[in-house]
Formats: sequence, C-alpha cells, structure tokens
Amino acid sequence: MPELADIFRLYGDAYLKKFGEEMLPSHRRAFDDIMGCRTEAMGGHVYRCDHCGREHYVYHSCKSRSCPKCHKNETEEWLDARRAELLPVPYFHLVFTIPNGLREIVRANQNDLYGILIKAAAMSIIKLAADPHYVGGLVGVLSVLHTWGRTLVYHTHVHCLVPGGGISPDRKFWIPSRKNFFLPVKALSKIFRGIFLEMLGKQRPDIRLPRSVRRQKWVVHCEPVVGDTDIVLGYLARYVHRIAIDNSRILSISGGKVTFRYKDTRDSKWKTMTLCAEEFIRRFLQHVLPRGFHKVRYYGLWAPANRHLLHQLQIIHYADNSASAPEITEPNASCENEFPTYAGSGGKCPYCGKGTLRLVRRIFRRRRAPP
Repeated sequence: MPELADIFRLYGDAYLKKFGEEMLPSHRRAFDDIMGCRTEAMGGHVYRCDHCGREHYVYHSCKSRSCPKCHKNETEEWLDARRAELLPVPYFHLVFTIPNGLREIVRANQNDLYGILIKAAAMSIIKLAADPHYVGGLVGVLSVLHTWGRTLVYHTHVHCLVPGGGISPDRKFWIPSRKNFFLPVKALSKIFRGIFLEMLGKQRPDIRLPRSVRRQKWVVHCEPVVGDTDIVLGYLARYVHRIAIDNSRILSISGGKVTFRYKDTRDSKWKTMTLCAEEFIRRFLQHVLPRGFHKVRYYGLWAPANRHLLHQLQIIHYADNSASAPEITEPNASCENEFPTYAGSGGKCPYCGKGTLRLVRRIFRRRRAPP
C-alpha cells in the first residue's frame, strides 16, 4: 500500500529543489521526519533469534504530529481520557468557519490568528449559552482546529463538542438545554465574528482586514450528536495527532502523480482525485502547524481549572441516572509499532516462530541537519 512517506522519497528532491528555500522550518522538519519514519535514519534496535540466528531490525517512529503512521497509542489514550470526562447528557457538534477573504491572512499569521480563532469560537459559545433564554449556565467546550478540506485544500475551521447544558452560576445544579436545540447559529455567528475581530484588534492591530470580511456572514453549523458521542470523538481523534490525510486514502503513486480518495460532502460519496506529486506535497505541508502550537483546547467546564466541577457533575448525574460511569483504562505502556522491550528478552522470532529475539545492538538516530 502506498504511503505519504513514499511520495516524499520519490518526489521530495524535486519539490525541495523548487521550493526548498521558501519552506518554513516547521514544514521542513515534518518533511524530513515523515520521510525517515521507521527507517534507519530514526535509529532502532537489532534483535537476533536464539534459535535460527536471523536478525530482526526494528526502526523507531518519527513521532511527528504530522505523520500518518505515528501516535496510534496516544490517540487511544486521548480518546479514553475524553470518554472518562463525558456526562450522560445530549451533546452538540458545532463547526465555526471563517470567510474566504480571511483565509490567506490567517495562513500568513498562523502563530497568532489560529489561537484567536479557536478562542473566539469557544468564547462565543460560552457567552451565548450563559443567556438564560438558552442555557443560563457555564458549558464545556472541546475545540479542535482543522485547516483542511476533503481534497487537502486550505480550509480553516474549528470543531467544537459541547454538552447540552451547563452548571448554574452558583455552581450548585445542572441546567439542561433543549433536547434538539442548543444555540441559534445566526446569533452565534455574529458573536463569533465580533469576538474574533475584537481579539484581533487588540493582539494584532497591524493587520488590516478587507471590508467584506467585517460585513459578510460568518458560517456556524450546530447539530445534535445523533447516537453515540464516540462517533464525533472518533472523528476528532483521528486528527488530534495527525493532519489532513491517512495513508489508507492514498491509492496510487505513478508517473509523477498521486491518486487519493475523498468523501464529497455534497453527495456523501467516495470519489478519487489525481494531483501531480508536487501539488500533493504542497497541499499536505500547508497544514503543518507552527512548532509548539496546541490545536486541541479546552474551555468552560472542560478547562483544567474547572475539572473539579466536571467530576462533581459526573458523580451527581451517574448517581441520579443509575448509569455506570465510563471506565478509565490504563494507557498502553508499550512503544507504538516497535518491539515491546529493549532490555533483553523479546517475542517470538517472525522467521522461524520457535526462537526468542534477543537484543544485540542499537542503531543510533542520524543527527538532524540545521534548518
């Protein structure tokens, strides 16, 4: 099965020759890491079977947060942690999208504007939900930044998962929202736009926006989560530690072109798209986030300072509903897709199936070239 790393190895030199001097350091690092993931460049360990004598090479993962092969264990741990924080109440999924005229400005000022975008979305929910006409309490907001569309084009938006209700201002009881209605999206979009523009003016007064951005409607979608909340959590979790595309969606690499599949939102059908390799690499790398940027953030009841309130609400809800609290599983301590131990005995030999693999030497990671 073709992988993203294969595209980088086959066509990366041509891409670097053409765009290498213009690449951001974060893009270059992600490029190098993904290309070297689970190869000798990342270092590893060599095991020898004590029965047949054959050697087994285990190379390390790159652990880049842009790599589609890494972070399986971390993703599961994140999911388990979020499941443990859920309340037995309805949930709503909201998506905040910025106007087309703002996208290039946001892309050129990612370090500041991505953070403003995430916070503005969460604060607009909290502000409108505090109105007694809708909830009248403090809600929780889990926010995840996405910068891509289904065909890898630049499309910045924020996904938010919110429980249907909030804790009262005196922090003594739970106030449920209406079952199939949370907040009016027209009012929410105006508040979102106002908070974003206000924060932008304070933090980056040097940025001048087109008049159309201030006048046009900003789109917000809000819908109840139908069925298991795990569906939405699972969708968000896929890209908490990755970006843009999974290896499973890459169908072929041939003749300088890459073919991948995507789901068309207009008819919900899977389709294919073919791009030249350079364009595919460009589209992917534009979604690599600035170093150290946190694209998953928690507000309101989900904010770290309010976790004690969330736990109190869980105790009350599960006691009242006679429901079982979600089980908190212990994180998997083994190293993802690597041999489970590096300190002596290993598993069965994959060649003969009889002997035990013994660690015989280590392969050290190659030094990274300066950006």
